[in-house]
Amino acid sequence: MSKFFDYLKTRTFRKNLIIAAISITAFLLIIFYSLGFYTHHGEGMPVPKLKGLTVERAIELLEAGGLRYQINDSVYLIDKAPGIVVEQDPDPNTNVKANRTIYLIITRDAPNIKFPDIAGKTYLEVRSILNNYQLKIGDTSYVSDVARDVIISSSFGGNTITKGQQVPKGSKIDLILGDGLGASEVDIPNLLGLNLSEARLSLLGSSLVLGQVTYEGVVRDSVSARIIRQFPAISDTLSKVSIGTQIDVVLGN
Repeated sequence: MSKFFDYLKTRTFRKNLIIAAISITAFLLIIFYSLGFYTHHGEGMPVPKLKGLTVERAIELLEAGGLRYQINDSVYLIDKAPGIVVEQDPDPNTNVKANRTIYLIITRDAPNIKFPDIAGKTYLEVRSILNNYQLKIGDTSYVSDVARDVIISSSFGGNTITKGQQVPKGSKIDLILGDGLGASEVDIPNLLGLNLSEARLSLLGSSLVLGQVTYEGVVRDSVSARIIRQFPAISDTLSKVSIGTQIDVVLGN
């Protein structure tokens, strides 16, 4: 044992120990720099921000930067059009090497659902029903009907839609409602060309009243005179009046 300790004190041992330490250090440095060279340590590029872009635009950016892509999943979002990037991995500005695969999640087309039964229901009821089905209310219009704010008909894309038909989730549904005036309004009859007797009968059938009667020009025979103007008259903005409304007429030869 004493010889071993004596050897540790010799110059030969110290020389060999130094050589071994230098060799190990050199070996480790060679491995470290070789791995760095092989893996391009410190080299790379930031991942672009892809969220919110169309998938086509996102792919253009990735390919331009020498990166690959893979669409991992697709989800439906009611407030986003299909084909929009909503998630990416790695996150934006993460430093990656060339040919790194960037994983994307994009939006997809809305799934179809069966349209609920809303006929005859009030506007407030329908608003709640459509919201539960993740449908939106589009344009609303009113027609003459005894029921006020009650759904008369519904349409999607210009076509009438009824219970059970397929419609994409998130669609806008146009509604036609009753104005509650159906029982008190009637169409204005066209009296032009009628004589006074014929006009009275026409107004009576429409539950309207003959108002002021005036003549234009020289009228020798009031019986044969014809109506040349009426007030109110039928127009693009006026086609109905309340029951009992007076209709004034002007007669001429």
